[in-house]
Amino acid sequence: MISQLLLAMPGGSEWILIILAVLILFGGRKIPEFMKGLGKGMREFNDAKNNVKEEFENGMKEPQKPAPTQASKN
Repeated sequence: MISQLLLAMPGGSEWILIILAVLILFGGRKIPEFMKGLGKGMREFNDAKNNVKEEFENGMKEPQKPAPTQASKN
């Protein structure tokens, strides 16, 4: 399984071809804008992930409230 994954990864010359194809398709001016947007998206994703993690941890720290009994409902 791992060996198949390693064989599927692009090598040095393949990365050069990928970079050249991106340069040809998007041009030199669009790439910085694309990278800026990608970085902003990754930052927002990490912030959201950290917020969910903090909320989950805070929820685990809160003491549990006892379940209402039948007598308290009537």
